[in-house]
Amino acid sequence: MTDTAPERRALADRLEKAGILRTPQWRAAVEAVPRELFLNPGVFLPLDGGRWQPVTAVGTDPAEWTRIAYSDQSLTTQLDGHLTADQTTGLVAGSPTSSSTTPVTVVDMIEHLDVEDGHRVLEIGTGTGYSSALMCHRLGEDNVTTIETDPAVAARADAALETAGFSTWTVTGDGLFGHPHRAPYDRVIANCAVRRIPYTWIRQTKPGGIILATVGGAWSYGTGLAKVTVGEDGTAEGRIIGRSSFMQARSQATAPVSGDLSARTAYADSERETKVSPSMLEEWMPAFLAQLTAPGAQFVRAATSDGARLLYVFDPERESFAEFTSDSEDRTVRQGGPVALWDDIERALTAWQNAGCPDITTVWLHITAEAHTYWIGDNPALRWQHPLR
Repeated sequence: MTDTAPERRALADRLEKAGILRTPQWRAAVEAVPRELFLNPGVFLPLDGGRWQPVTAVGTDPAEWTRIAYSDQSLTTQLDGHLTADQTTGLVAGSPTSSSTTPVTVVDMIEHLDVEDGHRVLEIGTGTGYSSALMCHRLGEDNVTTIETDPAVAARADAALETAGFSTWTVTGDGLFGHPHRAPYDRVIANCAVRRIPYTWIRQTKPGGIILATVGGAWSYGTGLAKVTVGEDGTAEGRIIGRSSFMQARSQATAPVSGDLSARTAYADSERETKVSPSMLEEWMPAFLAQLTAPGAQFVRAATSDGARLLYVFDPERESFAEFTSDSEDRTVRQGGPVALWDDIERALTAWQNAGCPDITTVWLHITAEAHTYWIGDNPALRWQHPLR
């Protein structure tokens, strides 16, 4: 087997130089844990046109496999909820459903956990098990509990952890429910995106404990990394500490709006000129605000047969839509359904612009058993409350 110690040291050097790796204990973990062990049986490398090239550990030149394993990128390990690289030889199409997240993201998140010796951590979304191994090295295997919803993914991760020398608590199940049998925890970290932090995680975290999770909605972007501290009263409060993008938790994943979009938007209740451009929703912070304003909404891009660009916002659960059309002079919005989606989103975007376009790190959140509340400053137009249903 190829000795990858030099590559691990080089990875640690890059992360430290970038300001990501900040403590000697985590540096020791990065230098000790072989990332390549957690990529078996292989990965899918992206190609143009949405296709994927399978690359397996067995059969690939060891030097090339090492180069891939220590590249500064996320590596897709499963497509469409079942396909792994050893099950195909040619180019394939598909949607990523499991991956080894880029080391920059993994290490940045675990550094933000602010762990101390003896802390017990609950990890939601084991994935390949690489981040689990880093935490086992830092805290001890008995202090790490990790949950993975996909049995096959969990089995591969458990095998890799054993190979790396860690017999930790690997659980198969829906991570949104946490794992009460090992509670309470000092820290909870989620390697998947959630629409909101489940209250079960708060109940299973000690007062003063920290929860770190990507929140904001179901879009592949426009989400933020929330860091909240659990209080003695069973609530949690904190803020968004930066942008973050992860695959959605499987049980919260939504089917994309598809089919005949013209039929879905045939009957509008109103039509008017927009006050702000809907193309703002392609930017991170406006997308985050839109998802806070309309949590069930989807932003859809399409094109006519002659190549004209079409933009929509759909909320399937509330049976509402906003359709945007434009000419050289202005842009018009047609809205239909019980909720005027664009009216609400536009109001939030306008208030945000008037406030000077504050960054995502200015967003605070407070969580109780009844609701999640987000806010920016003291502007009532930049305050959102989502009751738990």
